[in-house]
Amino acid sequence: MSERARAPRWLRCVLLLLLLACCSSTTDDAPAPPTSPEAVPTAAPDTPYEWNLPPGFPLPALPEDNPMSVAKVELGRHLFYDERLSVSGNYSCGTCHQPALAFSDGRAHGLGATGQEHPRGSMSLANVAYAASLTWAHPLLGALERQAELPMFGDTPIELGLRSREELEQRLAEEPLYPQLFGAAFPGEPAPLTLANACRAIASFERTLISGRSSFDRWLMEGDESAISEGAKRGFALFNTETFECYHCHGGFAFTDHVTFAEQAFSQQLYHNTGLYNLDGRGAFPEPNTGVESITENPADMGRFKAPTLRNIAVTAPYMHDGSIATLSEVLDHYAAGGRTIPDGPNAGIGSASPLKSNFVRGFRMTEDERSDFLEFLDSLTDPTFLHDPATADPWR
Repeated sequence: MSERARAPRWLRCVLLLLLLACCSSTTDDAPAPPTSPEAVPTAAPDTPYEWNLPPGFPLPALPEDNPMSVAKVELGRHLFYDERLSVSGNYSCGTCHQPALAFSDGRAHGLGATGQEHPRGSMSLANVAYAASLTWAHPLLGALERQAELPMFGDTPIELGLRSREELEQRLAEEPLYPQLFGAAFPGEPAPLTLANACRAIASFERTLISGRSSFDRWLMEGDESAISEGAKRGFALFNTETFECYHCHGGFAFTDHVTFAEQAFSQQLYHNTGLYNLDGRGAFPEPNTGVESITENPADMGRFKAPTLRNIAVTAPYMHDGSIATLSEVLDHYAAGGRTIPDGPNAGIGSASPLKSNFVRGFRMTEDERSDFLEFLDSLTDPTFLHDPATADPWR
């Protein structure tokens, strides 16, 4: 540029000073960048959540005081995977409920933030929106909002290990992203960042964990005959026989008899003793895993647990409430025998002789071809879209 075309020296100095001032202001005054760039921008506060349900799935039942919204679900997703919700700072709900394992964790017994091992395994959260009650054997726990508090503050066993509501709210307030997310999820509230709202948001996110788009569903609901093998079709036929008896406890769209949904005449809240243990000849189960009996103190409820969903069952090993059966083939052996026999040790007993065992667990004969067909059917219930859905993945990573 020629000397004649250049701005006067004094003007160039003024422009340089202004540029430096702007850069300084941007650097010093801007808030820290959000930990999760996925969360910005948030949805409009009043945008309702639109269900995209698989064919044959009814609308979930929703509490009147916690309507679904896009912003609330997004807040819940962040909280579900946030390790600030643990006393150690390195555990979250997602630690024990991993998407690729159908929101279970692959362990026989859950492991808490303090290293305490739990007596039971972490249940899959697939289709938890339809659960008539929560956990393996708690008939009085039916609301996801209430359940969300238990792993945070419960001490029998310790899961996330938080000590107080104030501790949690302070931790969340220190994350620059949360005022925006809580404000969008609960518009109109002067101070929306509360424990109660955190639980409402987590529950809303959990209700979106819908699984019903497996190859089996493409065959059954869409008529795609090539979606599953001929063996899987034969396995499904065995599943529905009075010989195997499986459909009684694992039927319906959710593959469990423990469901509730909108406009349902009455919810199904059933529990079963499958002859897994019989310590004393009278049906006793090892402490503290006595099933519904631990809540009701009714001896008839000894060993009764919820039938878990069979959806994605191939990725949720090990099996049973205490993870005491390693493979699906061994699960079939257990039911074929009409109950498990443990020959020695502290849990020795003949489960098939338990007087408390369900009438549906009667035993059956099974050929190796039938075993193979049945396992192919169970494998066809895996829903890869659900296991790898970006909408339900960890937003912090």
